[in-house]
Amino acid sequence: MDSLCCFNSGNSQLAGGRSSCGKGRSHQGPAKYGFSLVKGKANHPMEDYHVAKFTQLRGGELGLFAIYDGHSGDNVASYLQKHLFSNIINEEDFWTDPHSSILKAYERTDEAILSHNPDLGQGGSTAVTAMLINGRKLWIANVGDSRAVLSRRGQAIQMSVDHEPHTERSSIENKGGFVTKMPGDVARVNGQLAVSRAFGDKNLKSHLRSDPDVRNIDVDGNTDLLILASDGLWKVMSNQEAVDIAKKVKDPQKAAKQLVIEALTRESKDDISCIVVRFKG
Repeated sequence: MDSLCCFNSGNSQLAGGRSSCGKGRSHQGPAKYGFSLVKGKANHPMEDYHVAKFTQLRGGELGLFAIYDGHSGDNVASYLQKHLFSNIINEEDFWTDPHSSILKAYERTDEAILSHNPDLGQGGSTAVTAMLINGRKLWIANVGDSRAVLSRRGQAIQMSVDHEPHTERSSIENKGGFVTKMPGDVARVNGQLAVSRAFGDKNLKSHLRSDPDVRNIDVDGNTDLLILASDGLWKVMSNQEAVDIAKKVKDPQKAAKQLVIEALTRESKDDISCIVVRFKG
């Protein structure tokens, strides 16, 4: 049910290397989604990838939504797009213990990236994933600084944790790394990476974590919408500002596009990727 629409979009299924947008809806309930991704002003190819779809499984329905923000190339983000959700779902305890399955799958996926071939793990990627189970239970997990924000009765609730070097300095230093900040720049692990947790990054892995923070919440009549976005949006916009913009636009694809346009207007230089999921009409 994807449709191609904006920013001279290409294939809506593969965001890497191009800008794209699209939308779809649940087959079993009122939930619908839209996404919009646009390349930033940096002189490297687009490094963001996404997943946005509903799938039927075991007589139920899963909504799968993710933003993968690559760095030092797009290989890891591309790998995550293809493999992370299937790794989670294929954990034998997924339906009875989603929390444990998400933790195990994140760990095993990172191990696969680092051992897959000499090149894949040199770059890295953040990840923020959302799984909507039968329209009722929402599971959010993240590594890095892509973020998930829920709107409940119009109030923004941050559902993920920004993993930034200055907030996890002790963990990095305990692993033999260091955090430094040059004037005019952000804090970086070993002077290189601006997040404290990531998939890949083989050369820094001994000082990094890749375990996700995981949260879940029941979707009820007070749950309006969910926004997933890369830091290209959150660098220039507060959680509540994003919710206020998205709530005014009923079509989630148009809402995602509006958020991206606003981030561009506020002069975000990074790749900007955004998914909006509306839980009711």
